[in-house]
Amino acid sequence: MALALGAAPASARTVTILAPELPPMMTAEGKGHEAAIIGETLEACGHTASFRVVPFGRHWIDFRDGAQAGAAADAVTTVPTGMELPGARSVPYIRYQNGASVLKRSRLSVASLADLAGKRVVTFAGALDVLPGLREAVPGFADFRERSDQLVHSNLLFAGRVDAVLADGLIFAEHNRLLLAKAEMGGTLPFDPRQEVVFAAIFPPTPYTMMFRDAALRDAFDRCFSDLEKKGRIDEINRAAVEPYRATVRNQYLRY
Repeated sequence: MALALGAAPASARTVTILAPELPPMMTAEGKGHEAAIIGETLEACGHTASFRVVPFGRHWIDFRDGAQAGAAADAVTTVPTGMELPGARSVPYIRYQNGASVLKRSRLSVASLADLAGKRVVTFAGALDVLPGLREAVPGFADFRERSDQLVHSNLLFAGRVDAVLADGLIFAEHNRLLLAKAEMGGTLPFDPRQEVVFAAIFPPTPYTMMFRDAALRDAFDRCFSDLEKKGRIDEINRAAVEPYRATVRNQYLRY
């Protein structure tokens, strides 16, 4: 049942939304942290969210090209605030907390990028345009890699082939959980996924917006999101998303 928050649109509709597969933010099944925020916000407006989940990066391309292909989605998630896409931009509805993850046994204390000088570092594709100061710091690293498959990040760290992973703390911790689950089910891994990891939030939170084809739908989303935020519901969703990964992110993920 939709929550009675503000004036809902005259007619309810199913809103088709392009989203990148980024567990635990968004799973292939259209579940997760972002899905919960977006779904409840649209529900509060009287609508239903239907997620079309694709590989990261393709969600922007499919949204941009969808109208010409005759398969246009109504909206797209996880759009950086500075990215230009057609449509009407929402308020920031989620913030990612990027930081540095290292093995505890390395005794490497990271408070800033300067602490990674001379170290081997891996991060996600496109990080140079997202993480402040990273481009300038790269020449000081012993090795620097960008990998779009973030499961590779965990593999490299646990195998001792990199010293630090620069990525969102929850996404990194979820991939660690997947590796541990594989090991517990008898899967063979060339490293121990039980190694303790320490996450440090060395970057400011990164805000993300949605783009809507219909400005009126965007206006409704913004209004209902604001209502949920004032009632504390967005805070509840965020806190619930962090809790399963507390052992890794500790109190370093946003303010939770």
